[in-house]
Amino acid sequence: AGSFQDASVIQHAYNLNFPLHTVPASSAQCPAWSAFSVSSPAVVLETVKQASPRGRTVVVRLYEAHGSTVVAWLQTSLPVKEAMLCDLLERPAAGGRLPLEQRGVRLSFTPFRVLSVLLVLRQ
Repeated sequence: AGSFQDASVIQHAYNLNFPLHTVPASSAQCPAWSAFSVSSPAVVLETVKQASPRGRTVVVRLYEAHGSTVVAWLQTSLPVKEAMLCDLLERPAAGGRLPLEQRGVRLSFTPFRVLSVLLVLRQ
């Protein structure tokens, strides 16, 4: 019911097409853990991958899926030393350095915008 945004159509489509797979593990209790989270349901974290030519760097690609202008916070439990916007070839954007804040990395989206963020990890 309602709009596709209200009905969480995008999230349900990802759940259907990319279901989580469980693997057997030991009976030891482990705390819940997530490498990344995004503060806005309008922003989809699409890809996480190691950056091509660099050592301890990760590329995170996100896009705005609701056709809105939104500010979202990308949070991670990884030991990030530096964050910057980059292009699709993973080259840092001029003036693209992003400050690391308590809430994570602040990202601004216009409708359907794709952002790639290069995260440099501490040793």
